Amino acid sequence: MSNDIGLFGLGIMGQNLALNIAEKGFKIAVHNRSVEKVDTTVARAKSELKDQNLTGFKDMKSFLDSIRKPRAVIILVKAGKAVDLTIEKMVEFMEPGDIIVDGGNEWFPNTVRRAKALEAKKILYMGMGVSGGEEGARNGPSMMPGGPEEAYKRIEEIVVKCAAQVESSGPCVTWIGPGGAGNYVKMVHNGIEYGDMQLIGESYDLMRNVIGMSNEEISDVFSDWNKGELESFLIEITATIFKKKTEDGKAYVVDKILDKTGMKGTGRWTVQEGAEQSVPLSVVAAALDARYLSGLLAERKVASGILSGPSPAEFKGDKKQLVEKIRLAMFTAKICSYAQGMALIKKAGERFEWNLNLGEIARIWKGGCIIRAAFLDRITKAFKTNPKLPSLLIDPSFAQDVIKGQESLREVIKLAIDSGLSTPAFQAALSYYDSYRRERLPANLTQAQRDFFGAHQYERVDKPSGEWFHTAWTSAHKSVAGKAYTT
Repeated sequence: MSNDIGLFGLGIMGQNLALNIAEKGFKIAVHNRSVEKVDTTVARAKSELKDQNLTGFKDMKSFLDSIRKPRAVIILVKAGKAVDLTIEKMVEFMEPGDIIVDGGNEWFPNTVRRAKALEAKKILYMGMGVSGGEEGARNGPSMMPGGPEEAYKRIEEIVVKCAAQVESSGPCVTWIGPGGAGNYVKMVHNGIEYGDMQLIGESYDLMRNVIGMSNEEISDVFSDWNKGELESFLIEITATIFKKKTEDGKAYVVDKILDKTGMKGTGRWTVQEGAEQSVPLSVVAAALDARYLSGLLAERKVASGILSGPSPAEFKGDKKQLVEKIRLAMFTAKICSYAQGMALIKKAGERFEWNLNLGEIARIWKGGCIIRAAFLDRITKAFKTNPKLPSLLIDPSFAQDVIKGQESLREVIKLAIDSGLSTPAFQAALSYYDSYRRERLPANLTQAQRDFFGAHQYERVDKPSGEWFHTAWTSAHKSVAGKAYTT
């Protein structure tokens, strides 16, 4: 039997993606380091699928021998060393022209490194971001494959049929670009996800602790928001979460969950890359810091008995009006966050010469993935209208929205401050907006200080760009003062 593709790594994501591929009519071979998961996957296929297109294998050689040439194999194992060990074992039985597709959340330089190492064996290597969790993997995820375009062509028919399908815009997959482009875009996707979740959390905090709303009321608000411009997967599931009660029906599950957030690293990588590319990612960074602070649970418990500050007063205002301001604040901050994320993708695409299509990237996020949202259509349109758009904030449509929503964002932040609630993502978004819209910032003083203590020089507003100057701030600076440098 000749299988169309192989999949190694049968955790829940691997199992579900394999079943998805088989259900779409493709013959797939599956293998796993522990053979028990092979048996589990085969049993699921017999139970869930009408056509038995999935075959399990207990050893690497027979697994690879069953795949038509050039072989294409998706691996879904834990990022890092496990991927290297899998590749090392796999290439023993592969031939020139074969393709390995890493479908995990991998740090993009590792993808570049592995692709380079496999060049000597003439094996093609791809990094493919897969978003949507276990449900997306089974029913249709958003997929972001990067690497050699010829390798993508080999798997294109399969991933196009297995991806989430959006009626208005098509399958949620496209060839992202060469090298580590696919992993990079998935990394930024996850960073944006961090920001979205933090903004939702801050909105919840305000509704619960300032307005005093019940879980049922908050659920209704999120359900209502999901019918408008905030329509998204994360808003939808948030409404569901607030209604879920414990098994005994006496409490809500969300109230029983420890306020300590986990993470797997992609948010941290995104912030690191923002620094590397000199692109501000303040909303994602604020969300990441909020997760770090949540982890200081023992310290926070001690600090709560020592440190003082304001606390929410009894709310006597118009509840409906404030909820609407929170909605506008969230949407405005969300636009700022996506503007930052897309700016990072744009900058990386230019630096690494990936020739990225930002509108197409936004399009494939419309379905299947965690950040799928209605307003991604508008982002696609913005970059289709102007592929060189430097920021979403100056797209006419989005500019109108943030100008309209900024006052609500300011009011919500003021209320939070007066109530002693932290809203780091809201505040980060507003600071970014206010800085981006100013023609002149106080950075002139910072550069003067750098010149004072380190002779880093500065450019002048009244001289051509590229001319550099150093000032004799004290007598110790006289030796080079006044000299112009041209770079």
